[in-house]
Amino acid sequence: MEVLVYGAGALGSLVGGLLARAHDVTLVGRDPHMRRVRGDGLRVDGALEAHVRPRAVTEGYHRSADLALVTTKAYDTGAAAHALATGEYDAVCSLQNGLTEDRLVAALDPPVLAGTASYGARLVEPGHVRCTGVGTVVVGRLAGGQSPLADRVGRALAEGGIETTVADDMPRRRYEKLAVNAGINGPSALARITNGELHDGPGIEVAREAAREVARVAQAGRIDVDEAAAVDALDRVAEETAANRSSMREDVAAERRTEVDAIYGAVTERADERGVSVPTCRTIGSVIRAWEAGRGLRSE
Repeated sequence: MEVLVYGAGALGSLVGGLLARAHDVTLVGRDPHMRRVRGDGLRVDGALEAHVRPRAVTEGYHRSADLALVTTKAYDTGAAAHALATGEYDAVCSLQNGLTEDRLVAALDPPVLAGTASYGARLVEPGHVRCTGVGTVVVGRLAGGQSPLADRVGRALAEGGIETTVADDMPRRRYEKLAVNAGINGPSALARITNGELHDGPGIEVAREAAREVARVAQAGRIDVDEAAAVDALDRVAEETAANRSSMREDVAAERRTEVDAIYGAVTERADERGVSVPTCRTIGSVIRAWEAGRGLRSE
């Protein structure tokens, strides 16, 4: 299968690198990372190892592939959609944080699949990505139900050695993913701790309440996400990725813009629409935004 990975940072490079062992892969990312991959190939180490030579480019306009995987930061979804709209793809699948698929659907003609990824990845240096934890990629039809296209994508991912599940309940899984992101990202970033330190420390109660709030927002939208199930998912991911630093924790450490709007903004916007109280998510989001504003990382 021809696969284009749009947004080859840490996760995109890991997924693309693994897929390149079995498929024809093009990475779309930034220099100097792409330049190093073109020259020396992409090295994957850590929990998984590979040395592959995918194509590596810095712009994604007017390209084509059987599958486009979107792995950009959520705030770059618009730019990704604009570029992908100039190309030709049989399917597009988001592995981003937040509920970004609707923006892709609005901009693109090919079918958009929903996806989640719990692999841990860290970009060590240009051309070198480390797998910090083996997880699972889940793909499925955005509205739920069976999908031959999702089955095809799932087989392709599995052929690359990626632990893959094809699911018929993606509406529930999207909110479960959001609950995990809301529980782990903000608290771990604010406390400057790993996922395991969050799980085993006093911050876990804040994390669990954030997950419960997401479940209540989902329920108000008639999506079956039980509060206990959301907390169980949070605990499971935090334990399985105990040594990892969340993406928001990495962003804060590097003093980069975070995905606060895609995670906590998504929760609070839907909570307001549905009349649900989410004080924990609202507070975490406000504090993260204040940190960004203090460092000139927010334009508004």
